[in-house]
Amino acid sequence: MTGWICIDKPEGLTSFTAANRVRGILGLKKTGHTGTLDPMATGVLPIALSGTTRFIELLPVHEKAYTARVRLGLTTDTLDITGQVLSTAAVNVTPSEIEAAANAFLGESLQTPPMYSALRQNGVRLYELARRGESVERPQRKIQITDITASDMDMTENEFTLTVACSAGTYIRSLADDIGKKLGCGAVLTALRRTSANGFALENCITLEELERLRDENRVEEVILKADAPLARYPALTVTAAQSVRFSNGGSLLRARVGNPKMGYYRVYDPMQKFLGLGEVESDASDSLSVKRVFVDG
Repeated sequence: MTGWICIDKPEGLTSFTAANRVRGILGLKKTGHTGTLDPMATGVLPIALSGTTRFIELLPVHEKAYTARVRLGLTTDTLDITGQVLSTAAVNVTPSEIEAAANAFLGESLQTPPMYSALRQNGVRLYELARRGESVERPQRKIQITDITASDMDMTENEFTLTVACSAGTYIRSLADDIGKKLGCGAVLTALRRTSANGFALENCITLEELERLRDENRVEEVILKADAPLARYPALTVTAAQSVRFSNGGSLLRARVGNPKMGYYRVYDPMQKFLGLGEVESDASDSLSVKRVFVDG
């Protein structure tokens, strides 16, 4: 069984555990997810099945979107409500000031990843260092926020909803913390839901319980997307039967014999439109379409 399935991750599970649950439900040897969601977070978690895991790093769509609930007047070590309280402060801000603080992060900026994150430093996960009470300098990373809205403000509870569309690698916990710093009172996340990721949306998702039910009803194939589905932004090339054999064995193809494609990635298909993998023209000067990934079904 090969392809993609999108899970609506429940609260309390790590992304790794959710992917392993899918592996167990479907009886597979390998699964992989396209990006970590905090255990507290819910929502879109695309999962690659079997040989499709080899294409995770080559997905053409990296943008993600979230809906978060933010509480002002509080900071924690994890930047969310689950952490140890570091400070509290009075909140004396208006809805328009909250909107202005959020809008200040629209566009490109630099963000410091949180200590409680899955990033590695010197081979060690940052959250492992954090759990030992250690804090290290983290290099800032460039992020892009294409849309941000602060709404549903409850000034009695000092909470509001933050809706964000952003580049991969953006930490919404850090964004909330930065907004709290800009307002001078601190802020933490109380809830986080990912609404889209890598071209998948909530309407594409099913729960783990629904997946189990479909397995029991022998209907799992209804919710599995083909291996090439999330690669659709790459142009397609159809090659001859002989070229198909060469490509599937890892051999490059002469560029002039496959239509002189421009530099970039291409979905490669045999004459029967069977997906063979991704090819790449590495430069305008290249005379070949090289193999980037061969697709193995199963």
